Amino acid sequence: MSQRPPPPSWPRQVALVLQKDWAIELSSGEVLITSGFFALLVVVLSSMAYFGGPRTTQTVAAGALWLSVSFALVLSLGKSWARERQGHALEGLLLTPLSPSALFAGKTLGLIVFLFLVEAVVTPLTVLFFSIDLFEVAPGLSLIALLLTPGIAAFGTLFGALLVRTRARDLALSIVIFPLLAPALLTAIAATRALLTKAPLSDLSGYLTLLALFDGIAWGGGLGMFGKLIED
Repeated sequence: MSQRPPPPSWPRQVALVLQKDWAIELSSGEVLITSGFFALLVVVLSSMAYFGGPRTTQTVAAGALWLSVSFALVLSLGKSWARERQGHALEGLLLTPLSPSALFAGKTLGLIVFLFLVEAVVTPLTVLFFSIDLFEVAPGLSLIALLLTPGIAAFGTLFGALLVRTRARDLALSIVIFPLLAPALLTAIAATRALLTKAPLSDLSGYLTLLALFDGIAWGGGLGMFGKLIED
């Protein structure tokens, strides 16, 4: 009898999950268009409703930017995990030799790419609508985004999988996710506000350290707990 071929390596499994998710998204564009448009709408409405001149720029712009990203995250999680629920796709994945940690990492990396695309569009519009010098704040905003995005994507993937089987998953996801993401979002908003008030990058080291710690907790918990959550 011929031996069964060994399963792909862990990095290859991660790449296959990432490739699957983005092949579906590129063919439909459902998640990117819907969530990206909603994030843009949040920024536009915030600039129209709350902009009151230079005095309020630092207060409102930071919140508008990262809250729009968080709303896009929740919408994208609901839609992407709904795909896994349709036709029992998630159960099919669990029957393969795919490692649960590889499934978590692949879906999280796909979500990170999506959020970076949203941020690449939302950030220039935010600085435009709130009359901020993009070239002055671009390095700091990029650093904040690089540290914030992996953590919120990891937490989102972890609890998106936990709630995928619930009927009111969108409502439940919002109720669960936002309190968990609040420390990271508030840290990013505070760091961005300091950046907009001309604070040097060295003054943001405390905020950036907290975001890096949040990333480590999110990824460590996700890689360790994801398999148990989806099996239950």
